[in-house]
Amino acid sequence: MRLIQRLQQHRPEAASPSGWLAFQLGLLLLASSILLAVIPLFWALLEGTRRGRLPWWGDRLNRCLLVVGGLIVLSAPWAHSGWLAWVGLVNWLPFFWGFWGFQPYMATPAARRRIALVLVAGTVPVVVSGLGQLWFGWSGPWQALGGLVIWHMAPGGHPSGRLSGLFDYANIASAWLAFSWPLLLGAAVAGGRSWLQRWSWRQPTVLLLVLAQLTALYLTDSRNGWGAAVLALPLVLGTASWVWLLPLLLLLALPLLLAVLPGVPELLQLPARALVPDSIWGRLSDLTFSDRPLASTRLGQWGVAATLVAERPWLGWGAAAFTLVYPQRTGVWHGHPHNLPLDLALSHGLPAALLLVGVVLWLLLRSMGRGLLQAGPYERAWWTAVLILVVLHATDLPLYDGRVNVAGWILLAGLRAACWPEAFRPRRQG
Repeated sequence: MRLIQRLQQHRPEAASPSGWLAFQLGLLLLASSILLAVIPLFWALLEGTRRGRLPWWGDRLNRCLLVVGGLIVLSAPWAHSGWLAWVGLVNWLPFFWGFWGFQPYMATPAARRRIALVLVAGTVPVVVSGLGQLWFGWSGPWQALGGLVIWHMAPGGHPSGRLSGLFDYANIASAWLAFSWPLLLGAAVAGGRSWLQRWSWRQPTVLLLVLAQLTALYLTDSRNGWGAAVLALPLVLGTASWVWLLPLLLLLALPLLLAVLPGVPELLQLPARALVPDSIWGRLSDLTFSDRPLASTRLGQWGVAATLVAERPWLGWGAAAFTLVYPQRTGVWHGHPHNLPLDLALSHGLPAALLLVGVVLWLLLRSMGRGLLQAGPYERAWWTAVLILVVLHATDLPLYDGRVNVAGWILLAGLRAACWPEAFRPRRQG
């Protein structure tokens, strides 16, 4: 009973008690298993949708998403990818509903703080399994509930030597660790009246979690993940830290830049490469894959994707069409073009892509204008987590993992609630 009472703390007025409990439980389980998370999250979505508040069509962003949904559905019958285009609707349409239905659970700063901590707690199994995978040789399949839930954890990581943990691929694990990193950082620095006190009053467990997650993120060997870890620091710590933090980051980045950038004289580059670990400067300079054909690179994929968009700009080629068309054009297989705006435009047309990207960018700018980056650490961390996911989708598409997709739309819903909190106060009867 005491646990239930604690879990009911910080419940927004617009959220039902059962929905609030289910929402927290679903997010806690999400990183470990979307199958376990989907039932409580679906209940929370139903409860969040039916609660009395301003009507759905009263939010102009919902009207934008309705237009996007209509364009996506309209593109399916004409798709080059056939029935795969209809399957691809699942990546978008249910999440437009979730964007609306989950907002009541994040209508206050205290509620967003609680949800951020739940996501941090739910990330612990990802970190532990990943470190165990590389350091202690853990591998799957692991089963639960009589085989209903199975974790296929690759021995030694996937690709080999790169931490993937409970996810199918290292880049997906990196995406989860990257967007949850600012939430953990916000929890670590919250409280206290000075920067030093923010660290000293916390128990050593928090510092251990910080070090463990940074280590796991490093071991994914993902350049996007490494960049996200650095990007989060000045944003979450706040502008007051920039006087000393930005010069420090620039100082630390200098030998890395000398080691990686082409054209640097050997007199400077060789000492820099001796100072920076080979695994870092070699990965950033892409020496391991320097002999790849153009069609296997991001630039090659983006060039072909842009050509395909120009050929069918209005309704696109259909979901998953890139998988079919790219080998025909280049002789090299790739599942997607590693860029979300290009993937949207190629699959569903430029109008749908511009509208959806515009909604996300508007949310970031509007919430920044409402002062989220000048608010407390948790609010800054929430905004930073969304920004990191946006940046990641410029060079990859982790949303095709359902867990990352759900978490991303929930974070976007939290931004919308922060921009428009008055919309989620229950309407009084009578």
